Amino acid sequence: MHPLIFYYKVKIYTEKDRISTEIAALKSKGLSVGMVPTMGALHQGHLQLVIKALGENDVVVVSIFVNPTQFDNKTDLEKYPRTLENDVELLETVSKDQIMVYAPTVDDIYEGHAISEAFDFDGLEFEMEGKFRQGHFDGVGTVVKRFFEIVKPDSAYFGEKDFQQLQIIKKLVEKHHIPVKIVGCKIHREPSGLAMSSRNTRLKPNHKTAAPFIYKTLKTAKIKFGTESANKVMEWVENQFKNHDTLKLEYFLIADAKTLKPIKRKLNKKKYRAFIAVYAGEIRLIDNIALN
Repeated sequence: MHPLIFYYKVKIYTEKDRISTEIAALKSKGLSVGMVPTMGALHQGHLQLVIKALGENDVVVVSIFVNPTQFDNKTDLEKYPRTLENDVELLETVSKDQIMVYAPTVDDIYEGHAISEAFDFDGLEFEMEGKFRQGHFDGVGTVVKRFFEIVKPDSAYFGEKDFQQLQIIKKLVEKHHIPVKIVGCKIHREPSGLAMSSRNTRLKPNHKTAAPFIYKTLKTAKIKFGTESANKVMEWVENQFKNHDTLKLEYFLIADAKTLKPIKRKLNKKKYRAFIAVYAGEIRLIDNIALN
């Protein structure tokens, strides 16, 4: 690792040309660059990604950009929290001199054409979230590919809460021959067990109280998976939510951790994960857990 002190506080870039030039200058000195792509409204889960990236790179670029092409719900896009000032203050609690913030406008990223590129992720995009959020992963692939072209990081860090997204980004890098190492980081949870998410700030008090039930259910499902069939476990989870006063289950399934295909029958050499999406009022929460 190279010592690096070039800012007294986190510097914010809003234009791709400026940050690209800055990064090229850093790389010419032999410095390594990590990246943590985010949509802002940062929380401790994001900070854990940044801390890991700081431990493995000389400089870390944190992008803060609410990407319009990955929202299938216009209201969700409009209500998504935008808290740039607070985000920067939070990042400065971790490092003032090794973090660069890239907070572009939509035009800076899309140059007046906020349209998704069409991707083939070998079928990963059609499972789970892909079934319920049309065009979502084309939007994710488009913006992440664009970020990698602009920032050219050596490594990029993503949380396992969005496990399907993590697998899709690995596939993006593989199929498009992008020279960046993708690092998956474990889910960071609130003391209640609720997976940290920017959407949690929008939960009403009764929904916030009820939401830890999601992770509690996943943990029990993992135990049951040790002795029961996948179908039995899925049926049990569905019954847990059937009469829940506050939470509405959108889907629960058990899938191959690599292909994300739903399980047909348990095989000893396969790794499985359980995936869940739940509505707490109008807020959609996702989570997952490794089963073996």
